[in-house]
Amino acid sequence: MEIIIRNFDNQPIYEQIANQIKAMILSGQLSPGDALPSIRALARDLKISVITTKRAYDELEAEGFLSTVAGKGSFVAEKDLRLVREGQLRQLEAHLEQARALAARCGLSLQETLDMARLIFEEELQ
Repeated sequence: MEIIIRNFDNQPIYEQIANQIKAMILSGQLSPGDALPSIRALARDLKISVITTKRAYDELEAEGFLSTVAGKGSFVAEKDLRLVREGQLRQLEAHLEQARALAARCGLSLQETLDMARLIFEEELQ
């Protein structure tokens, strides 16, 4: 499992981890029942605190993405991923609406806003 930590990102490390694992689950890279690395192993691989990794796993468990079995580890939970995806799409729509409103306040045209979004997406792919 490849997780990339960006130290220059304003997002806390535990959120970066949780979001990347969520993305793997939603994309089908991780399937229900798949075992995740132990908290200690992931912390060691990422060279971060066990506390940070535990917080990421706790967040994922609270949101229903993981289930933890004492002594056995953490596993991708059985979940209706369509409902999860739908919730995330609603969240994305809300963020896009906020971006649209901010762009309007800045006097940006639709094309300027799309160009900015394209740059952000291309930067992320590098």
